[in-house]
Amino acid sequence: MAYEYLHRLLSSRDFKASAEALLEGVYIDPCTPKGYLYDSEQLKVSADALNAKIDYDRLPHAFGNFSECRSAALMLLRKEKDRCSYKNCHIGSTFVPKLQGKLIATENFFHTSKFFGLGPSSFIADLMLAGEKFCEEDWSELRRKYSALEEEDLLRYCFSSAYIVALLHDSLGIAMNDSRVVFANQVGQVPLDWPLGAFIMQITAEGGSHSDWITVIIRAILPRLLSVLMFFSIIAFIGLSILKWWKPMLKLKTKFDMEKRRYFKSSIN
Repeated sequence: MAYEYLHRLLSSRDFKASAEALLEGVYIDPCTPKGYLYDSEQLKVSADALNAKIDYDRLPHAFGNFSECRSAALMLLRKEKDRCSYKNCHIGSTFVPKLQGKLIATENFFHTSKFFGLGPSSFIADLMLAGEKFCEEDWSELRRKYSALEEEDLLRYCFSSAYIVALLHDSLGIAMNDSRVVFANQVGQVPLDWPLGAFIMQITAEGGSHSDWITVIIRAILPRLLSVLMFFSIIAFIGLSILKWWKPMLKLKTKFDMEKRRYFKSSIN
């Protein structure tokens, strides 16, 4: 999703690449390796999926520059920062507390590091170097090297590596050689695509061997938890709505209780 928002940013006038060609109908795309050719229909599909305002009259020119791609990714992460209601917001208007313990970077973070042949304990600096080399290589050479990969998947590794560096280092302030970052899709023998409850029970059963890990699950456990909470919120809302709608439909009859000497209302079936 962030990749599509990237092109919305690049096609606007907000981002200025140092190599801006200022050619009519062209904008510079530093997150795509040189030699890749876009077509307008390809961008239209991405824009329609987001309801984004991408100027179809301007096509991106692949320029492959990791540093500028990282700057563009940082602009995305700082979007709506002016709406921050806290002393400091590292990501947009969202407050993120100081990270302690180990940080488990999973899903896209894990798959990107794996693509570049990096191990779980690799540094952010290692990913940056791999991303720089990839971004600035010619597209035809990359297609030859990674012929088994789908073009759409291969295309995104330049942006993905730059985005990770912009998030972890530039936004969250994690040092380039910080050993707390672990690129993984599991803790011990526990896969991180488990539901939250099963994950916690398994870690507890292991006797707290990972108790020093304050785990940040990115696009794995937290979205599932939020989905469950949202589901029950919707169910509760529907229940209350039905109850409010149903009450006026009850036919009531007033009766007199001889023993207690008072009137009361009862429904008529």
